[in-house]
Amino acid sequence: MTNYAIQNVTVIDGTGSQAKENQTVIVKDGKIEQITSSNSTLDPSFEVIDGEGNYLLPGLIDTHVHMAMQMRNVQDTLLTPFSFRFYESVGYLKKTLHTGITTVRDAGFADVGMKRAIDQGLIEGPRMQVSINPLTITGGHGDNWNVSGVDTTFPHYPGMPSGLCDGKEEVRKVVRQMLRAGADVIKVHATGGVSSPTDHPEFTQFSQEELAVMVEEATFRNRVKVMAHAQGAEGIKNAIRAGIHSIEHGIFIDDEVIELMLENGTYLVPTLLAPVAVLEAAEHSNTMAPFAIEKSKQVIETHKESIQKAYKAGVKIAMGTDAGVFPHGINLRELGLMCDIGMSPMESIVATTKTASECMGIDKEHGTVEAGKVADLILVNENPLERIHVLEDERNIPFVMKDGKIVKKTF
Repeated sequence: MTNYAIQNVTVIDGTGSQAKENQTVIVKDGKIEQITSSNSTLDPSFEVIDGEGNYLLPGLIDTHVHMAMQMRNVQDTLLTPFSFRFYESVGYLKKTLHTGITTVRDAGFADVGMKRAIDQGLIEGPRMQVSINPLTITGGHGDNWNVSGVDTTFPHYPGMPSGLCDGKEEVRKVVRQMLRAGADVIKVHATGGVSSPTDHPEFTQFSQEELAVMVEEATFRNRVKVMAHAQGAEGIKNAIRAGIHSIEHGIFIDDEVIELMLENGTYLVPTLLAPVAVLEAAEHSNTMAPFAIEKSKQVIETHKESIQKAYKAGVKIAMGTDAGVFPHGINLRELGLMCDIGMSPMESIVATTKTASECMGIDKEHGTVEAGKVADLILVNENPLERIHVLEDERNIPFVMKDGKIVKKTF
Protein backbone atom coordinates (compact mmCIF):
# COMPACT_ATOMS: atom_id res chain seq x y z
CA MET A 1 0.00 0.00 0.00
CA THR A 2 1.26 3.47 -0.91
CA ASN A 3 1.90 5.87 1.96
CA TYR A 4 1.23 9.56 1.52
CA ALA A 5 2.15 12.98 2.84
CA ILE A 6 -0.60 15.46 1.95
CA GLN A 7 1.08 18.84 2.29
CA ASN A 8 0.04 22.47 2.25
CA VAL A 9 -3.54 22.10 3.45
CA THR A 10 -5.82 23.79 5.94
CA VAL A 11 -7.27 21.08 8.17
CA ILE A 12 -10.91 21.20 9.28
CA ASP A 13 -10.81 18.07 11.40
CA GLY A 14 -14.53 17.43 11.99
CA THR A 15 -14.39 17.91 15.76
CA GLY A 16 -15.54 21.52 15.66
CA SER A 17 -12.05 22.78 16.52
CA GLN A 18 -10.65 25.81 14.72
CA ALA A 19 -9.20 25.17 11.27
CA LYS A 20 -5.40 24.82 11.15
CA GLU A 21 -3.45 26.27 8.25
CA ASN A 22 -0.25 25.03 6.60
CA GLN A 23 -0.61 21.41 7.73
CA THR A 24 0.67 18.06 6.46
CA VAL A 25 -1.35 14.89 6.98
CA ILE A 26 0.71 11.70 7.01
CA VAL A 27 -1.11 8.56 5.83
CA LYS A 28 0.53 5.19 6.47
CA ASP A 29 -0.96 1.74 5.87
CA GLY A 30 -4.39 3.24 5.24
CA LYS A 31 -4.53 5.21 8.47
CA ILE A 32 -3.72 8.73 9.58
CA GLU A 33 -0.37 8.54 11.31
CA GLN A 34 0.22 12.21 12.08
CA ILE A 35 -0.98 15.76 11.46
CA THR A 36 1.93 18.16 11.56
CA SER A 37 3.18 21.45 10.15
CA SER A 38 4.11 21.53 6.49
CA ASN A 39 7.71 22.34 7.40
CA SER A 40 8.28 18.96 9.06
CA THR A 41 10.83 16.50 7.69
CA LEU A 42 9.14 13.75 5.68
CA ASP A 43 10.00 10.11 5.11
CA PRO A 44 11.41 10.07 1.55
CA SER A 45 9.54 6.84 0.77
CA PHE A 46 6.17 8.60 1.11
CA GLU A 47 4.40 9.93 -1.97
CA VAL A 48 3.97 13.66 -1.54
CA ILE A 49 0.71 15.30 -2.60
CA ASP A 50 0.69 19.09 -2.75
CA GLY A 51 -2.72 20.13 -1.46
CA GLU A 52 -2.23 23.53 -3.10
CA GLY A 53 -3.70 25.39 -0.13
CA ASN A 54 -6.99 23.49 -0.30
CA TYR A 55 -9.10 22.59 2.73
CA LEU A 56 -8.77 19.05 4.05
CA LEU A 57 -11.78 17.46 5.78
CA PRO A 58 -12.68 13.96 6.93
CA GLY A 59 -14.57 11.89 4.41
CA LEU A 60 -18.20 12.95 4.77
CA ILE A 61 -20.97 10.66 6.02
CA ASP A 62 -24.61 10.44 4.93
CA THR A 63 -26.65 8.49 7.48
CA HIS A 64 -29.79 8.11 5.34
CA VAL A 65 -29.55 7.02 1.70
CA HIS A 66 -31.16 4.50 -0.65
CA MET A 67 -28.34 3.36 -2.92
CA ALA A 68 -30.37 0.67 -4.71
CA MET A 69 -32.99 3.05 -6.08
CA GLN A 70 -33.69 6.42 -7.61
CA MET A 71 -37.28 7.56 -7.74
CA ARG A 72 -39.12 6.91 -11.01
CA ASN A 73 -42.75 7.10 -12.01
CA VAL A 74 -45.13 4.14 -11.79
CA GLN A 75 -44.94 3.27 -15.49
CA ASP A 76 -41.15 3.14 -15.43
CA THR A 77 -41.24 1.12 -12.24
CA LEU A 78 -43.50 -1.47 -13.83
CA LEU A 79 -41.55 -1.68 -17.10
CA THR A 80 -37.99 -1.70 -15.73
CA PRO A 81 -36.41 -5.18 -15.57
CA PHE A 82 -35.72 -6.34 -12.02
CA SER A 83 -31.93 -6.68 -12.42
CA PHE A 84 -31.56 -3.27 -14.10
CA ARG A 85 -31.60 -1.50 -10.72
CA PHE A 86 -28.36 -3.22 -9.68
CA TYR A 87 -26.49 -1.94 -12.71
CA GLU A 88 -27.89 1.54 -12.13
CA SER A 89 -26.66 1.42 -8.55
CA VAL A 90 -23.05 1.11 -9.70
CA GLY A 91 -23.31 4.65 -11.05
CA TYR A 92 -25.09 5.93 -7.95
CA LEU A 93 -22.39 4.54 -5.69
CA LYS A 94 -19.51 6.02 -7.66
CA LYS A 95 -21.22 9.39 -7.91
CA THR A 96 -21.83 9.46 -4.16
CA LEU A 97 -18.19 8.63 -3.41
CA HIS A 98 -16.94 11.28 -5.80
CA THR A 99 -19.01 13.95 -4.06
CA GLY A 100 -16.84 13.36 -0.98
CA ILE A 101 -19.14 10.96 0.89
CA THR A 102 -17.02 8.01 1.96
CA THR A 103 -19.54 6.31 4.30
CA VAL A 104 -23.31 5.83 4.13
CA ARG A 105 -26.04 4.18 6.15
CA ASP A 106 -28.51 2.69 3.70
CA ALA A 107 -32.09 3.09 4.89
CA GLY A 108 -33.56 0.43 2.67
CA PHE A 109 -33.23 -1.83 -0.38
CA ALA A 110 -29.45 -2.33 -0.61
CA ASP A 111 -28.45 -5.87 0.27
CA VAL A 112 -25.26 -7.44 1.56
CA GLY A 113 -24.13 -8.24 -1.99
CA MET A 114 -23.85 -4.55 -2.81
CA LYS A 115 -21.88 -3.88 0.38
CA ARG A 116 -19.59 -6.83 -0.30
CA ALA A 117 -18.97 -5.75 -3.91
CA ILE A 118 -17.64 -2.43 -2.58
CA ASP A 119 -15.61 -4.01 0.22
CA GLN A 120 -13.94 -6.42 -2.21
CA GLY A 121 -13.20 -3.72 -4.80
CA LEU A 122 -15.50 -4.96 -7.55
CA ILE A 123 -17.16 -1.55 -7.74
CA GLU A 124 -16.42 1.92 -6.40
CA GLY A 125 -18.58 3.24 -3.62
CA PRO A 126 -18.75 4.52 -0.08
CA ARG A 127 -18.43 2.25 2.91
CA MET A 128 -21.91 0.95 3.75
CA GLN A 129 -24.09 -0.07 6.62
CA VAL A 130 -27.20 -1.76 5.25
CA SER A 131 -30.66 -2.17 6.75
CA ILE A 132 -31.85 -4.57 4.00
CA ASN A 133 -35.64 -3.95 3.90
CA PRO A 134 -37.59 -1.56 6.16
CA LEU A 135 -40.29 -3.04 8.37
CA THR A 136 -43.77 -1.77 7.53
CA ILE A 137 -47.36 -2.51 8.49
CA THR A 138 -49.97 -3.56 5.96
CA GLY A 139 -51.12 -0.37 4.26
CA GLY A 140 -48.33 1.66 5.81
CA HIS A 141 -45.36 3.59 4.51
CA GLY A 142 -43.38 0.98 2.62
CA ASP A 143 -46.48 -0.92 1.46
CA ASN A 144 -46.98 0.53 -2.02
CA TRP A 145 -50.14 -1.35 -2.84
CA ASN A 146 -52.29 1.04 -4.87
CA VAL A 147 -56.09 1.24 -4.91
CA SER A 148 -55.97 -0.02 -8.51
CA GLY A 149 -54.63 -3.30 -7.13
CA VAL A 150 -51.21 -2.72 -8.67
CA ASP A 151 -48.45 -3.25 -6.11
CA THR A 152 -45.21 -1.31 -6.67
CA THR A 153 -43.65 -2.29 -3.33
CA PHE A 154 -39.94 -3.02 -3.65
CA PRO A 155 -39.74 -6.74 -4.51
CA HIS A 156 -38.32 -9.27 -2.08
CA TYR A 157 -35.87 -11.95 -3.15
CA PRO A 158 -33.10 -14.07 -1.57
CA GLY A 159 -31.13 -11.60 0.50
CA MET A 160 -34.06 -9.13 0.63
CA PRO A 161 -36.82 -10.56 2.85
CA SER A 162 -40.23 -8.88 2.82
CA GLY A 163 -40.54 -6.14 5.42
CA LEU A 164 -44.31 -6.46 5.76
CA CYS A 165 -45.38 -7.48 9.28
CA ASP A 166 -48.27 -6.95 11.71
CA GLY A 167 -48.31 -7.79 15.40
CA LYS A 168 -45.48 -8.53 17.81
CA GLU A 169 -44.70 -12.08 16.71
CA GLU A 170 -44.56 -11.21 13.00
CA VAL A 171 -42.37 -8.23 13.88
CA ARG A 172 -40.04 -10.45 15.88
CA LYS A 173 -39.70 -12.92 13.00
CA VAL A 174 -39.07 -10.25 10.36
CA VAL A 175 -36.39 -8.57 12.47
CA ARG A 176 -34.70 -11.94 12.76
CA GLN A 177 -34.94 -12.40 9.00
CA MET A 178 -33.30 -9.02 8.37
CA LEU A 179 -30.51 -9.89 10.78
CA ARG A 180 -30.11 -13.26 9.09
CA ALA A 181 -29.80 -11.45 5.76
CA GLY A 182 -26.93 -9.40 7.17
CA ALA A 183 -28.51 -6.16 8.36
CA ASP A 184 -26.08 -3.80 10.11
CA VAL A 185 -29.03 -1.71 11.31
CA ILE A 186 -32.79 -2.35 11.45
CA LYS A 187 -35.03 0.19 9.73
CA VAL A 188 -38.69 0.62 10.64
CA HIS A 189 -41.47 2.83 9.34
CA ALA A 190 -43.01 4.03 12.60
CA THR A 191 -45.37 6.48 10.86
CA GLY A 192 -46.82 7.20 7.48
CA GLY A 193 -44.87 9.18 4.93
CA VAL A 194 -44.84 11.57 2.02
CA SER A 195 -44.13 9.09 -0.78
CA SER A 196 -46.58 6.32 0.15
CA PRO A 197 -50.02 6.16 -1.50
CA THR A 198 -52.39 5.20 1.33
CA ASP A 199 -51.22 7.00 4.49
CA HIS A 200 -50.12 10.39 5.85
CA PRO A 201 -46.92 11.48 7.68
CA GLU A 202 -48.86 12.06 10.92
CA PHE A 203 -50.42 8.59 10.99
CA THR A 204 -48.99 6.35 13.72
CA GLN A 205 -48.22 2.84 12.49
CA PHE A 206 -46.44 0.25 14.62
CA SER A 207 -47.42 0.35 18.29
CA GLN A 208 -44.89 1.13 20.99
CA GLU A 209 -45.03 -2.54 22.02
CA GLU A 210 -44.20 -3.69 18.48
CA LEU A 211 -41.34 -1.18 18.27
CA ALA A 212 -40.01 -2.42 21.62
CA VAL A 213 -39.87 -5.97 20.20
CA MET A 214 -37.67 -4.68 17.37
CA VAL A 215 -35.28 -3.10 19.87
CA GLU A 216 -35.32 -6.25 22.00
CA GLU A 217 -34.43 -8.50 19.07
CA ALA A 218 -31.98 -6.18 17.34
CA THR A 219 -30.27 -4.18 20.06
CA PHE A 220 -30.56 -6.19 23.27
CA ARG A 221 -29.88 -9.57 21.68
CA ASN A 222 -27.71 -8.69 18.69
CA ARG A 223 -26.25 -5.23 19.45
CA VAL A 224 -27.73 -3.84 16.25
CA LYS A 225 -29.31 -0.39 16.40
CA VAL A 226 -32.79 0.49 15.12
CA MET A 227 -33.51 3.56 13.01
CA ALA A 228 -37.08 4.80 12.59
CA HIS A 229 -38.73 6.68 9.77
CA ALA A 230 -40.88 8.75 12.12
CA GLN A 231 -42.66 11.92 11.05
CA GLY A 232 -45.77 12.38 13.20
CA ALA A 233 -45.27 13.39 16.84
CA GLU A 234 -47.04 10.39 18.40
CA GLY A 235 -45.09 7.91 16.27
CA ILE A 236 -41.83 9.65 17.15
CA LYS A 237 -42.66 9.39 20.86
CA ASN A 238 -43.50 5.70 20.52
CA ALA A 239 -40.15 5.10 18.82
CA ILE A 240 -38.10 6.97 21.43
CA ARG A 241 -39.89 5.31 24.35
CA ALA A 242 -39.29 1.92 22.74
CA GLY A 243 -35.53 2.60 22.73
CA ILE A 244 -34.98 3.34 19.05
CA HIS A 245 -31.58 4.88 18.33
CA SER A 246 -32.33 7.51 15.65
CA ILE A 247 -35.36 9.36 14.33
CA GLU A 248 -35.38 9.90 10.58
CA HIS A 249 -37.13 12.99 9.15
CA GLY A 250 -38.86 14.22 12.34
CA ILE A 251 -41.36 16.45 10.57
CA PHE A 252 -43.81 17.04 13.44
CA ILE A 253 -41.64 17.55 16.53
CA ASP A 254 -43.22 19.02 19.65
CA ASP A 255 -41.77 19.96 23.04
CA GLU A 256 -42.39 16.53 24.51
CA VAL A 257 -40.52 14.89 21.64
CA ILE A 258 -37.54 17.15 22.29
CA GLU A 259 -37.57 16.34 26.00
CA LEU A 260 -37.64 12.63 25.22
CA MET A 261 -34.82 12.89 22.67
CA LEU A 262 -32.61 14.79 25.10
CA GLU A 263 -33.40 12.41 27.94
CA ASN A 264 -32.64 9.31 25.87
CA GLY A 265 -29.77 10.65 23.76
CA THR A 266 -31.73 9.92 20.58
CA TYR A 267 -30.22 11.10 17.31
CA LEU A 268 -32.19 13.16 14.78
CA VAL A 269 -31.53 12.74 11.04
CA PRO A 270 -33.42 15.64 9.42
CA THR A 271 -33.37 14.86 5.64
CA LEU A 272 -34.41 18.45 4.93
CA LEU A 273 -33.56 17.98 1.27
CA ALA A 274 -36.20 15.29 0.68
CA PRO A 275 -39.39 17.43 0.48
CA VAL A 276 -37.47 20.25 -1.23
CA ALA A 277 -36.30 17.84 -3.93
CA VAL A 278 -39.80 16.36 -4.36
CA LEU A 279 -41.23 19.79 -5.14
CA GLU A 280 -38.33 20.63 -7.46
CA ALA A 281 -38.82 17.36 -9.36
CA ALA A 282 -42.53 18.16 -9.76
CA GLU A 283 -41.59 21.25 -11.76
CA HIS A 284 -39.65 19.45 -14.50
CA SER A 285 -40.40 15.72 -14.40
CA ASN A 286 -43.12 13.15 -13.76
CA THR A 287 -41.15 11.05 -11.29
CA MET A 288 -43.22 12.17 -8.32
CA ALA A 289 -46.80 11.00 -7.76
CA PRO A 290 -49.41 13.71 -7.19
CA PHE A 291 -50.02 12.53 -3.60
CA ALA A 292 -46.30 12.90 -2.80
CA ILE A 293 -46.23 16.41 -4.23
CA GLU A 294 -49.28 17.46 -2.25
CA LYS A 295 -48.01 16.00 1.02
CA SER A 296 -44.61 17.66 0.51
CA LYS A 297 -46.32 21.03 0.16
CA GLN A 298 -48.22 20.38 3.38
CA VAL A 299 -45.17 19.51 5.48
CA ILE A 300 -42.18 21.43 4.14
CA GLU A 301 -42.42 24.51 6.38
CA THR A 302 -43.38 22.48 9.45
CA HIS A 303 -40.37 20.26 8.80
CA LYS A 304 -37.97 23.23 8.84
CA GLU A 305 -39.54 24.62 12.00
CA SER A 306 -39.31 21.27 13.79
CA ILE A 307 -35.64 20.73 12.95
CA GLN A 308 -34.83 24.29 13.98
CA LYS A 309 -36.59 23.76 17.32
CA ALA A 310 -34.70 20.52 17.94
CA TYR A 311 -31.36 22.08 17.00
CA LYS A 312 -31.86 25.03 19.32
CA ALA A 313 -32.75 22.65 22.16
CA GLY A 314 -29.51 20.71 21.73
CA VAL A 315 -30.76 17.48 20.16
CA LYS A 316 -27.95 15.48 18.51
CA ILE A 317 -28.23 15.97 14.75
CA ALA A 318 -26.55 13.66 12.23
CA MET A 319 -26.60 14.55 8.54
CA GLY A 320 -28.79 12.36 6.35
CA THR A 321 -30.51 13.13 3.07
CA ASP A 322 -32.86 10.42 1.74
CA ALA A 323 -30.86 10.30 -1.51
CA GLY A 324 -32.65 7.96 -3.89
CA VAL A 325 -35.91 9.80 -3.31
CA PHE A 326 -34.07 12.41 -5.38
CA PRO A 327 -31.03 11.97 -7.68
CA HIS A 328 -27.85 10.72 -6.08
CA GLY A 329 -24.91 13.08 -6.04
CA ILE A 330 -26.65 16.22 -4.77
CA ASN A 331 -26.58 15.02 -1.14
CA LEU A 332 -24.45 17.86 0.19
CA ARG A 333 -27.16 20.42 -0.49
CA GLU A 334 -28.41 19.17 2.88
CA LEU A 335 -25.63 21.10 4.63
CA GLY A 336 -26.86 24.42 3.24
CA LEU A 337 -30.40 23.61 4.33
CA MET A 338 -29.11 22.81 7.81
CA CYS A 339 -27.46 26.21 7.91
CA ASP A 340 -30.72 27.80 6.76
CA ILE A 341 -32.41 26.60 9.96
CA GLY A 342 -29.71 28.13 12.14
CA MET A 343 -26.70 25.81 12.23
CA SER A 344 -23.30 27.33 11.52
CA PRO A 345 -21.20 25.91 8.66
CA MET A 346 -18.90 24.32 11.24
CA GLU A 347 -21.86 22.70 13.02
CA SER A 348 -23.17 21.29 9.75
CA ILE A 349 -19.74 19.84 8.96
CA VAL A 350 -19.56 18.23 12.40
CA ALA A 351 -23.04 16.79 11.77
CA THR A 352 -21.78 15.03 8.64
CA THR A 353 -18.50 13.88 10.19
CA LYS A 354 -18.10 13.40 13.95
CA THR A 355 -21.79 13.22 14.93
CA ALA A 356 -22.70 11.05 11.95
CA SER A 357 -19.92 8.60 12.83
CA GLU A 358 -21.17 8.48 16.43
CA CYS A 359 -24.72 7.84 15.22
CA MET A 360 -23.45 4.90 13.15
CA GLY A 361 -21.23 3.60 15.95
CA ILE A 362 -18.03 3.89 13.89
CA ASP A 363 -16.47 6.92 15.60
CA LYS A 364 -13.44 5.01 16.92
CA GLU A 365 -12.13 4.72 13.36
CA HIS A 366 -14.00 7.30 11.29
CA GLY A 367 -15.48 10.78 11.30
CA THR A 368 -12.54 13.02 12.22
CA VAL A 369 -9.01 13.78 11.08
CA GLU A 370 -7.06 12.35 13.99
CA ALA A 371 -4.00 10.14 14.35
CA GLY A 372 -4.95 6.47 14.38
CA LYS A 373 -8.16 6.82 12.40
CA VAL A 374 -8.84 5.42 8.94
CA ALA A 375 -7.65 7.77 6.19
CA ASP A 376 -10.95 8.87 4.69
CA LEU A 377 -10.07 12.38 3.51
CA ILE A 378 -11.29 14.96 1.04
CA LEU A 379 -9.91 18.24 -0.29
CA VAL A 380 -12.16 21.25 -0.99
CA ASN A 381 -10.91 24.12 -3.13
CA GLU A 382 -12.72 26.85 -1.19
CA ASN A 383 -13.29 27.41 2.51
CA PRO A 384 -16.61 25.71 3.41
CA LEU A 385 -16.66 27.59 6.73
CA GLU A 386 -17.12 30.79 4.74
CA ARG A 387 -19.41 29.34 2.06
CA ILE A 388 -20.96 25.99 2.91
CA HIS A 389 -22.57 25.76 -0.54
CA VAL A 390 -19.15 25.14 -2.08
CA LEU A 391 -19.63 21.48 -1.11
CA GLU A 392 -22.72 21.13 -3.31
CA ASP A 393 -20.68 20.92 -6.53
CA GLU A 394 -18.39 17.91 -6.74
CA ARG A 395 -16.05 19.89 -9.02
CA ASN A 396 -15.07 21.81 -5.89
CA ILE A 397 -13.94 18.52 -4.31
CA PRO A 398 -10.89 17.58 -6.42
CA PHE A 399 -9.58 14.84 -4.15
CA VAL A 400 -11.18 11.92 -2.31
CA MET A 401 -9.30 9.27 -0.35
CA LYS A 402 -10.99 6.23 1.20
CA ASP A 403 -9.16 3.69 3.37
CA GLY A 404 -5.89 5.42 2.49
CA LYS A 405 -6.43 4.90 -1.25
CA ILE A 406 -6.98 7.76 -3.69
CA VAL A 407 -10.31 7.29 -5.49
CA LYS A 408 -10.50 10.74 -7.07
CA LYS A 409 -7.82 13.27 -7.96
CA THR A 410 -8.45 16.01 -10.52
CA PHE A 411 -5.47 18.31 -9.94
